[in-house]
Amino acid sequence: MADPEDRAQAAAEAAGRHFAEHDLMAKTLGIVLEEVRPGYARARMTVRRDMSNAAGIGHGGATFTLADVVFGAACNSHNRLALAQNCNITFLAPVALGDDLVAEGREVSLQGRGGVYDIVVSNQDGMAVALFRGLSRQVGEPVVADAPVA
Repeated sequence: MADPEDRAQAAAEAAGRHFAEHDLMAKTLGIVLEEVRPGYARARMTVRRDMSNAAGIGHGGATFTLADVVFGAACNSHNRLALAQNCNITFLAPVALGDDLVAEGREVSLQGRGGVYDIVVSNQDGMAVALFRGLSRQVGEPVVADAPVA
């Protein structure tokens, strides 16, 4: 695998498979990781009744978790284990029960071991309902030992 782009994509796919298989919180919430590329991830979640808050709308914690799963997949897409250092979210609109949410995350910056990632969560109508920014720190080891590191 001499081509650097092929190596980077192979690293992203291996890390993405690992996250899809081993993230138990994501599985519990029904989050499906749909795509992982170097510095990018996308996932989907349907807001269920058991994800409601006391106001009867989608719980912000569930929306945050969807964004956090995408953040984790994007910042680990180079197959270098990265952990959250800081995350914040801005809720733009309420989420209704039954909404199909999609979160897309992109790497804004990766300098040394520190990364910055922006995630947009949108509903089935394409309306942005939340903006999430995560700062990550690579800790040195690969996510998947026998996969390429980009």
